[in-house]
Amino acid sequence: MFSLTVCDHIMIAHSFRGEEFGPAQRLHGATFAVEAEFRAEKLDHLQLLVDIGLAKTELRRVLDALDYSNLDDNPAFSGMNTTTEHVAFHIHGLLAAACRDGRLGDGGRAVTGLKILLRESPNAWAAYEAAIA
Repeated sequence: MFSLTVCDHIMIAHSFRGEEFGPAQRLHGATFAVEAEFRAEKLDHLQLLVDIGLAKTELRRVLDALDYSNLDDNPAFSGMNTTTEHVAFHIHGLLAAACRDGRLGDGGRAVTGLKILLRESPNAWAAYEAAIA
C-alpha cells in the first residue's frame, strides 16, 4: 500500500452541547493541524499516487470553508457537536468526493483509502479513516 500525506491547518470557534463538556460548552477557539493521507495499491504511469500539488490545493479548498469561522453557524454541522472526531469525518467526506470527482486527477480516482487526522495539540488528536468506494 502506498500513501501520500499533505498537511495544513485551520483556526475555528465552536461550542459544545452537553454537561460532559464542562467549560467547553461556552464558545471557544481551536487550531487544528490537519493531515490528509491518501492511499492506493499502485502508482500511476508517472510513479505517483496523486499529484501532491493537487492534493494540497484541494485540502486547502476544503479547509477554506471552515477556516476562521464559528462552526456553530455552519449549516453542515447543524444540531451536531463539532468534536475533533466529527470535523475529521466531515473533511474526509469532502476529500473523498474530490477524489471520486477527479479533482485530484486520475490518480485521485485510484485512491482506495483516506485518513484525516486533526491534531488539537502535540498531546491530543483524533482521526477518521475509511475506504473510498
